[in-house]
Amino acid sequence: MKRALVSVSDKSNIVEFCESLVINGYEIISTGGTYKKLVENGVKAIEIDEVTEFPECFEGRVKTLNPFIHGGILHRRDKQSHLDQAKELGVEAIDLVCVNLYPFKETIEKTDDFDDIIENIDIGGPAMVRSAAKNFNDVLIVTNTQDYAPVIDAIENGKNSLEFRRSLMIKAYEHTAAYDGMIANYMNERFNEGFGEKQFVIGSKVMATRYGENPHQKGALYEFDKHFTNNFKTLKGEASFNNLNDLSGAVKIASAFGGENAVCISKHGNPCGFAIKETLLESYIEALKCDPVSAFGGVVAVNGTVDKELALKMNEIFLEVVIAGRITLEAQEVFSKKKRIKLFEQGSDKLVLANDTKDFKHIDGGFVYQDADKVGETEVKNAKLVSKNKATEQELKDMEIAYKVASLTKSNCVVYVKNSAMVAVGMGMTSRVDASQCALKKAKDMGLDVTGAALASEAFFPFRDSIDAAAAAGVKSVIEPGGSIRDEEIIEAANEFGMSLYFSEVRHFLH
Repeated sequence: MKRALVSVSDKSNIVEFCESLVINGYEIISTGGTYKKLVENGVKAIEIDEVTEFPECFEGRVKTLNPFIHGGILHRRDKQSHLDQAKELGVEAIDLVCVNLYPFKETIEKTDDFDDIIENIDIGGPAMVRSAAKNFNDVLIVTNTQDYAPVIDAIENGKNSLEFRRSLMIKAYEHTAAYDGMIANYMNERFNEGFGEKQFVIGSKVMATRYGENPHQKGALYEFDKHFTNNFKTLKGEASFNNLNDLSGAVKIASAFGGENAVCISKHGNPCGFAIKETLLESYIEALKCDPVSAFGGVVAVNGTVDKELALKMNEIFLEVVIAGRITLEAQEVFSKKKRIKLFEQGSDKLVLANDTKDFKHIDGGFVYQDADKVGETEVKNAKLVSKNKATEQELKDMEIAYKVASLTKSNCVVYVKNSAMVAVGMGMTSRVDASQCALKKAKDMGLDVTGAALASEAFFPFRDSIDAAAAAGVKSVIEPGGSIRDEEIIEAANEFGMSLYFSEVRHFLH
């Protein structure tokens, strides 16, 4: 008779799994709460101390760390010396190990009690998983409830191949590596401000992309904390690597204004249109005016529901991606006429952000890691008025929009907003003057009047030339971080032109 060792924290479907194992000739060895659940549900099982010949001790801290357990898992069935020694020591083989680990993540989410947290660090579990994974030639290791059915199918239908066991082995080491990485990250967050000697980036695969940035590169999407599993639904098409990067930027901008009717159009990760109006339809129409040329083949993020009327308007040009809180069936029918468009929704009334607390970027040979950037809730509201003139209520709203969009646009950048719609943007330039000139040139080409607009920069203006250019274009209000050695010149220029000038005193570079 084969033997299975079952000790799980997540007890979903464990009774049914063990019932199937018993039917297939397995004797079940179990521990603590798992043993109790199995017996209460009529599954015959042996308690762990009958095998270890030693009682659970130290309040359950030690129960499976025993040669009868690890010897049973680890001895090689293809080496006669191992078989002889197992017989000599009275060690019986364990042929399947089903273990998932103490709920460390759930514990740190519900309590800050360090003693409780420590007690929810699994010791015996990872040891058993690693033992079984190491001996995958002879042992099935099951760490995921989703694998119960495939394992039973493999046992019953002659599919328990080396390749199958190897696939479970890889999942097992992923499981323990992610678990230990999570613990290490938590401890560093608690005691080292999140920046320890090691940093572990842990993601779960959602899907492969068709390819990476280019066809010769492989790519895939990984998620933190099931963000995409819970908040990303494909309605039409297939998300590419580049689509995912672009829509991430658009969603961040469109969702940066709470429940307002915001629409962001982006291209290659940067905004080329943005507006907040009374309706989403109006917002889209105004956003498109900023740069309809760049919007062609772009990404549209809608902070709300796309209905038929909005879909009909969007369908007038070629858009590659639309992502929204929801897209109605009638709207999907409208979009169905366009073969190449891709539709995604988040299943909520508004767009949803994961609000990651950390951010990182790959550089050659490693990665740089930092606290995630975000415009504070009162950052614009509490910005310091440094000019003589004060902004009107609408100008303050335009400054808020321009400032938040600038914080999510590649540096060097400037953003011009008028009547709650972006009318010009210059981004990714090597100088702020170039960004200003490029933005104003594009606005002129689009026939947009910048007069009365608010201007935002994500970093300070080093010289007054950008203010001079803004004044010539008719800009009435400016918000920037301040902090230049020439701030007084900038203030003097603003006063000279009768502008309102605000310093947020926070820089928001995005490189």
